[in-house]
Amino acid sequence: MPAEAYDMVVVGGGTAGAFAAATAASEGLDVVLLERKPREKAGHIACGDAIKGTSTFPDVIDLDYLKDESFTNQNVTRAVFENPAGDDLDVPFRAPGAVLDRKRYGEIILEEAERLGTEMHYDTVVQDVTQDDDGRVTGVRAKRNGKTVEYDAEVTIDGAGALSLLQDKTDFSGTQFDTNVSYSQFCSAYREVIDVPEPVDYDDAIVFKPTEELGYLWYFPRSATEINVGLGFQMTEEPMKLVEVLKEDIRSRPELRNGTVTDKLGAALPTRRPYDSAVAPGFIAAGDSAGHVNPTTGGGIPGAAKSAHWAAKHAVRAISEGDVSEANLWEYNRDVMTDFGKRFAAIDLYNIWGMAHEMDELVEIVSLLPGQQLLDSLSKGSSEMSLGLKLETIVKTFGHWDSLYELYRVRKRAKEITTLYNAYPASPDAFDAWQKNRDRVMDDLYELTGADPKY
Repeated sequence: MPAEAYDMVVVGGGTAGAFAAATAASEGLDVVLLERKPREKAGHIACGDAIKGTSTFPDVIDLDYLKDESFTNQNVTRAVFENPAGDDLDVPFRAPGAVLDRKRYGEIILEEAERLGTEMHYDTVVQDVTQDDDGRVTGVRAKRNGKTVEYDAEVTIDGAGALSLLQDKTDFSGTQFDTNVSYSQFCSAYREVIDVPEPVDYDDAIVFKPTEELGYLWYFPRSATEINVGLGFQMTEEPMKLVEVLKEDIRSRPELRNGTVTDKLGAALPTRRPYDSAVAPGFIAAGDSAGHVNPTTGGGIPGAAKSAHWAAKHAVRAISEGDVSEANLWEYNRDVMTDFGKRFAAIDLYNIWGMAHEMDELVEIVSLLPGQQLLDSLSKGSSEMSLGLKLETIVKTFGHWDSLYELYRVRKRAKEITTLYNAYPASPDAFDAWQKNRDRVMDDLYELTGADPKY
């Protein structure tokens, strides 16, 4: 069959795919983006919709246009943790966040990728990956308009999302690409968008509420009368009837009872650390397909955008040098690991600690910890507090000192992980030694918490 040849083929029209394609096209590469959905449905993805702001996005597309068109609520100044056992926890943000219209956001980033020169192929379903005799990925095979099409490319960017088909189809033997991936490192999520007749009183907040299965419900206001509501649970836990649990909680909330559901969607999302390596000859994974998601809160849009931008930048350089080997793409891994990757890997330790404890105890501990320190732990993997605050916390948390001491020791290991990720190796040659040091810290963590190994 005839093949279509490009410098780069990007699979997936989400945040990672759009930013990778936009970056490469703006650098002059001949780029095609393959999206399985038709054009009119592209960009429609299940998401919590909350982000920190445009400052976290690479400056490759028109960010003012993106913000004006899709940021529907730019006045999110606090987080509310609803406590079934007592008073809610209200935590102010140090800087305002935003909630967006995910469909419109998705349309804009694809529109921008096309404006910058990307060739867009909608209704295109990737079925296989092609490799040469040396194992280099040379493109993909897809079904488009009922016909099988081969796409040849110097570099393939995997932006196909969680549990990517491309990784199932690729032979990674002889590379360091992370294949230590299982369903237990993911969560199942479901969300609805609800229009309500009267403004809610938390339009300046993102609201979280724990569920029984080590997950949480969220209520994120796109506006005072349009609320993104959803929930998820980790696949290590007992399956949750997501729709039923969400409907039950909605019925208990007076402000939502008379609402109208305007959209509903489910998804699988990573709740794991970033891939140890997300490159192979001629191949780079970015965004959800490489675990670039906060494993505690689920935040993934900024990480996907940044990682995809870096992936494309390194691909452009490698193609120009005529060397798309694993070693020549390796610096992409360092970019990820020494930036948000180290934070997400540290946060993952708290996620593992939580899996070893009952939800009731976690709720009680959360209720007693200082709000800003809790928020920093969930979003940054670390927190600090003054001596006076430490003494006050010690008094308030009587009865949970064993668990809190354990949490303190988890925090020390999170700092070790951060140090190790800052020293991520500059080439594949030193990778095995780095991985052994990291795994040693993880073994200590499992022994400390009694949690089942996650990896």
